[in-house]
Amino acid sequence: MRTLRRVRSLRPSLLIALAVALAGAILVGAGAGSAQAATKVQVSRSFVKGSDGQLYWVTNHLVGGVKAPKVKAPSRSAAATAAPTAAGGGKEYLVVWAGDQNAADTKGSDIKDAPLAVNPVKTTNEDAVTDPPAPDFLAVIDATPSSSTYGKVVNTATVGPLVENEPHHMQYLYHKGDKIFAGGLFSSATYVFDVSKLPTVSLSGVSLPTDTRGGSIPDAFWTLPDHTAYATYMGGPVVPGPYTYSDGETRIGNGYGGSPGELVHFDTTGKVLSETPAANATTEDPATCPNYPPIPGQATCANPHGIQARPDLQRMVTSDYAEPRNIVLDPVKPWDPSTFRPTVRIWDISKENAPKVVSDTVLPDGPRVEQNPGHEEERGIMEASVTNRPQDKGAFAESMCGGVIYYSPDITAAKPVWREVFDDTAASKVLNPDITEGGGCDGGGWVQTDPTDHYLYHAVIGRNPGSLDSSDPGVPKMVYALDISKLIAAGESPACNVNTIDQVYDGGSAPDCPTVASVQSLPDGTSGGPHWGTEDNFVKGPDGLYSETGNITRLAASNYFVARTGVDGNHKLCMLNVGPGGKLSIDRNFRDENEGTPCVDFNRNSWPQGKNGNAKPHSELFVVPDASLK
Repeated sequence: MRTLRRVRSLRPSLLIALAVALAGAILVGAGAGSAQAATKVQVSRSFVKGSDGQLYWVTNHLVGGVKAPKVKAPSRSAAATAAPTAAGGGKEYLVVWAGDQNAADTKGSDIKDAPLAVNPVKTTNEDAVTDPPAPDFLAVIDATPSSSTYGKVVNTATVGPLVENEPHHMQYLYHKGDKIFAGGLFSSATYVFDVSKLPTVSLSGVSLPTDTRGGSIPDAFWTLPDHTAYATYMGGPVVPGPYTYSDGETRIGNGYGGSPGELVHFDTTGKVLSETPAANATTEDPATCPNYPPIPGQATCANPHGIQARPDLQRMVTSDYAEPRNIVLDPVKPWDPSTFRPTVRIWDISKENAPKVVSDTVLPDGPRVEQNPGHEEERGIMEASVTNRPQDKGAFAESMCGGVIYYSPDITAAKPVWREVFDDTAASKVLNPDITEGGGCDGGGWVQTDPTDHYLYHAVIGRNPGSLDSSDPGVPKMVYALDISKLIAAGESPACNVNTIDQVYDGGSAPDCPTVASVQSLPDGTSGGPHWGTEDNFVKGPDGLYSETGNITRLAASNYFVARTGVDGNHKLCMLNVGPGGKLSIDRNFRDENEGTPCVDFNRNSWPQGKNGNAKPHSELFVVPDASLK
């Protein structure tokens, strides 16, 4: 056992060493001329040098000689008279951060306790040259409905030499001039991609674990108006013990994947501008916020996952999910429901390189009394979403294990008040009127307001039938839309507060409580379901150019979580149309190029880079290349 623990403690450095050792194999796979000739794949590569002196790269595999459209924006005077096709008919894309599926995605207990015939495990890729494992990649998918290649993968931009990054999140929305920031959950690396010339991708920078010694396990990103980005690093300092951050503050950490997590400010090349502890100087309640191993005198729930900002209000919200090594890595202790955090933090970001936590709130428990204490409403605050209009100052937070949504009407207040305003149970009833169990531990994930603050969108992995007991009907795998307009209109004094069992099932009794606008089922026969999503914040004008819009007419959602946790997914990426009144429906024209069925399936034998087999799409963004974007 002592030897096993030693191996686990060295996992980050071993991973990097393994990646570099396998780099040669990846290069051979990327240069497989026969596969390229058969599919007319054009290969190009860009490099950056990491802080360790090693070269890191992204390799494009453009299908069929596809090139970025050469579109020149007309002058204002010319735009008024330009014909609809004068600008060249630019395209919109979905960029998907995806990982290679291989044997490392399977829990040891799965291999030990079940024969392959019962619980099949992928142990090799189709192409033995890159086995194991194959490179992770950005998949570039044509998202232009009028295009003949709508729904097709037109490029896979593979990264190297690191493998087994476990691609996780990017930022929530893309704006012109942004770079894409993309994190590796297992490698603790952050990649910075230039997508201004899509479908071609280039690498602008990479941040390694040694560049962010104050935190580990990057989760999510938020870009600022100057195109720099904040990142949540959910895990503790790379090395246990005291760590002094950019602002001179010192915290005691319990090591890689532990606590406290931090906030990192990156420039557009991935250079670290600042590292700030997510934990306050004061100790949080050790009973509410235990750490394993314990942190003497500085217990904390500071494991930031979700992040969204309002630079105009000089405020930002982060939500604490869990001490990550006990969730996404091999656990170092028996399961404890308090591992899932109940806290939300609000930051003052008036000084970009010196952000400061100005409030941390333990969210209230709700009216449900669960058989499993880890399923109580406040457990696992995974995601948060800010409002957008200048007059609106509120924010939302959701719990993955608790299955509810919280709201605070004013994040600029000295002591912000958070209330439960919706339980996923009420959305479940739309699909299953006879539901007999609540939304506890239903796997709520992505949550996002629309730009007009009228609707809130939420992805829910679901709970498989029989999870609680033999009579448990489960929770549907779904994406739903809430009408939040009355709640927002209530200003700083909303009445909505879900605090009775009847309100859990009926959606609240106050007149300003959110109401269900639409629920779209996304069936998934695996252990997972829809975890992430993004809004299409672009619209194409009559001049052929795109601009940002507040009228959201499409969402994209992906069915994958983290396979090694035992929660996987069917690896499909679906397009959802958003109709009048927030009505959601599957876009059946967005079809898999191999199967011909709605949604793009990442379970396939071949990709433009080779026969690498199934892949795991975790996060996605709608992106328009600069030449087509006003």
